[in-house]
Amino acid sequence: MKCLQAFKFKLKLLHGQERRAVRFAGCRRFVFNKGLAFQIEQLEKGEKILSYPALCKKLTQWRHDDETSFLAEAPTHALQQGLKDLDTAFRNCFEKRAKFPRFKRKGERDGFRYPDPKQFKLDQENSQLFLPKLGWLRYRKSRAMIGKVRQITIRSESDGWYVCIQTEEEIDAPVACFENPVGIDVGVASFATMSDGTKYTSPIDFKKAERKIAKEQRSLAKKIKGGFNWRQQLDRIRKLYRKVFNSRKDFQHKVSTAICKNHAIVVVEDLNVKGMSASAKGTVERPETNVKAKSGLNKSILSQGWSEFFRQLEYKLNWKGGILIKIPPRNTSTQCSKCGYTCSENRTSQARFSCIGCGYVENADFNAAQSILAAGLAVLACGENPWGISLKQEPSVSASVLA
Repeated sequence: MKCLQAFKFKLKLLHGQERRAVRFAGCRRFVFNKGLAFQIEQLEKGEKILSYPALCKKLTQWRHDDETSFLAEAPTHALQQGLKDLDTAFRNCFEKRAKFPRFKRKGERDGFRYPDPKQFKLDQENSQLFLPKLGWLRYRKSRAMIGKVRQITIRSESDGWYVCIQTEEEIDAPVACFENPVGIDVGVASFATMSDGTKYTSPIDFKKAERKIAKEQRSLAKKIKGGFNWRQQLDRIRKLYRKVFNSRKDFQHKVSTAICKNHAIVVVEDLNVKGMSASAKGTVERPETNVKAKSGLNKSILSQGWSEFFRQLEYKLNWKGGILIKIPPRNTSTQCSKCGYTCSENRTSQARFSCIGCGYVENADFNAAQSILAAGLAVLACGENPWGISLKQEPSVSASVLA
């Protein structure tokens, strides 16, 4: 099977290289916005939008036009990738997977991509790579890369420029041992509770980080917007957000890797995180109650990053030949894992489960994990469950990770 993996390193750019990188990212953003404006004009005229090859012909005209001749300074392939992203955005919109594309702003995911391996060179021994019109760039090598390099993406973040190198490796189809299945119940108080008794608690104090960010945002509000001090303060806030993001993702990677090394069958709930974190304000005519409490719960849910954790579990299990089973979350927290009796009165508190049918008393999260595992094993035994969840795996499906 083909295994796609991405390696992310921080770049150590010279001053001239950083200025060119900013200019190239700006050109790519300009091409995307100009292409989007042209496609909107086509729709307003009642005509079909242009395909990606047709947009590339337009790009050639823009590069030779006197008003937009600055586009010739940027790499052609990087600008074409901007139009390819626009074409993908329209396809996702028409197929109801995303909303209508919108114009990109400066500082919003600035970057550009080199899709052709013939364009760049990689020297791992000296921790450097060569990119067209940028020259040799040094990067902070944190680990060795494996596989054949497919494409390179340069991206700007709050603390500098990063390079994401995607590689492809041909590996033998893994064969896993299905002797140690496990169910996982995710929560707010405890990030993950497993059916074997293992608990993972997030080391990040989100409330402390939120207070620190709020303090810096109050300081930002007192400064003149657009000024030098305002931009410096904005960078401080962005670095705080980046620190929380990196800490959460590092924790998720460590937990998901540890689980996938020891278990080939993992059962989780198919949670609707968007619905769980919906606002409770209601309408003017019919306002809801406990709005502040629900708002705090929504923050706690979103800060855990359950969807990303499940995504990591899925592709890491795929690499090792395991499977991830998602079951409907209904009644998993109120069902007794011993006798199967389901009643809302079984859950006496947030942390305690007491079955009124058989008298079984246990930690609520551990009982839920046991129920989740039992439901997953039932799905595995049948091959397909009553909810229509199929367990067929595609061994040739490739997985990718941005680490």
